[in-house]
Amino acid sequence: MKKWMIFTALAALPATVAVAAVPYDRMPPGFDAPQIRTAPIAGIENQYWFNYQADILEAEKELVSDLRRATDREDRWDAWDEWSTEVVDADKDYVKEMRKKGYRAGRVTVGG
Repeated sequence: MKKWMIFTALAALPATVAVAAVPYDRMPPGFDAPQIRTAPIAGIENQYWFNYQADILEAEKELVSDLRRATDREDRWDAWDEWSTEVVDADKDYVKEMRKKGYRAGRVTVGG
């Protein structure tokens, strides 16, 4: 059990570094970024939550890599657009799986 916890902690280190390296401040002007969940639906941390987090991490790693290779404004915009698509897809997959398990994502509507 102790070895598993140490392995998990070590495996999470590169993920933390990769997230910190994402240049959110260099997002193109007018780009509408999707929301990334910071907490699991209904507070349930299960395999779907961890898959969602892994998908987000992978999208961020790809974004950093694509931005590093970008040579012009269009390349940078394409990188952010691809990242946005991957984040939205990860969220849809996560919500779909949680609905199958009987959990619903909360939604707040103001003014109608």
